[in-house]
Amino acid sequence: MSNSVVQRIKNALWGAFIGDALAMPAHWFYSPESIRGQFPEGIDRYYPAPHPHPDAFMLGMTYQPDVKKAGAAGRPYDILHQHARFYRTSYSDFGFALGERDGEHGNATAALDERTHYHHGLEAGESTLGADLMRVLMRSVINRGGYSEDGFLDDFIRHMTQPRSNRDPYTEIYLRRWFEHYSQDIAAQNCAEQQRRVWSIGSVGGLIRPLVLALLNPDNAYLATGMALGHQQLTHRSEMVGSGLSLLVPALLRLVNGASPQAIFRELLQQLPAPAVSGQALFQAYRDHDGPGNIPTDETWRLHMRFSHESAEQKNPEYFATACYVEQALPLMAALGCEQAGDLIGTLRANAEAGGDNVHRGMVLGLLLAAGSADVPEEWITGLKNHNELAEEIHRFATVAARGDGHLTL
Repeated sequence: MSNSVVQRIKNALWGAFIGDALAMPAHWFYSPESIRGQFPEGIDRYYPAPHPHPDAFMLGMTYQPDVKKAGAAGRPYDILHQHARFYRTSYSDFGFALGERDGEHGNATAALDERTHYHHGLEAGESTLGADLMRVLMRSVINRGGYSEDGFLDDFIRHMTQPRSNRDPYTEIYLRRWFEHYSQDIAAQNCAEQQRRVWSIGSVGGLIRPLVLALLNPDNAYLATGMALGHQQLTHRSEMVGSGLSLLVPALLRLVNGASPQAIFRELLQQLPAPAVSGQALFQAYRDHDGPGNIPTDETWRLHMRFSHESAEQKNPEYFATACYVEQALPLMAALGCEQAGDLIGTLRANAEAGGDNVHRGMVLGLLLAAGSADVPEEWITGLKNHNELAEEIHRFATVAARGDGHLTL
């Protein structure tokens, strides 16, 4: 493997961590006015998580492991640790009142002064749990000299069920449902929740680790796509995530091998279909039902699985919702990349300032755009908290990728 490809693999990983940390302070801000009010100069550097968060509804999210079954099976179940107080769980007390329904989703939330940021307590340049789990995959590959599905699951379970150095309280729904199933003594390979039951499983965050795994096969998109889809199924049983990976894995590998980001993002914008319901129309449906969790399952399926006859290229970027769903996020990311002419930092800033699920979009955008860049600005690397540890892990992961056989470990 050429030195330039190895360097672009390293760049891609740096891009993901930068996209994550840059977007973190405005994660799940839905009002442009709130973003401008909180960041009047724009998101031009790393910021800490502010308090309060005007649109937050993390408080009161549920995590209900079967404590009795978990004990009988000898399975640990606490994945929230010091953050359990923010959630309604089967093993801890919840001490907040949820009496309001503000925001785009119409979910119950706390009074404004109690709306805790999803990433409460994170400092400027600090990684979210999503980026931390990307590191779990990287270390799993490094320590075994390649990718092992069973090995990753062991590392994933250990990381989530032991107190960890990452201080992020936001534990996504796919993690909470996964460990609820695990507490019921279900085999680890079968614990992933299905998009058909919980629509948020079809979120853009499900793309991140599979795309990182694809970097182990930079010269074989056929194999890399299969490996990525297999890894996806461990945590996200989602049609939309699978569809997204089928387009993004080949695009990522073309970028690693020298393709122009501008050309790749134009192609993606032309290939991606536009969802039939998007933007404010989608959010209005949520508000009409007092939150997306109250929409009947069959109606939710139709709401998210219908597409127009137009491509994403034929829609203005404002058409697409900034929510987490893949069918909304991918066209928005492609549009932002085209607007910024493939510029890494310009696109990541525009993504951060768009709000919504900007963290996960930012990680995917960072992977793609930095993979197509000859270098990553040093100040954005050194501004990351724990950048020395990240540098070592990125170097060692790229070393495994450079061998070209990192997918062969069972």
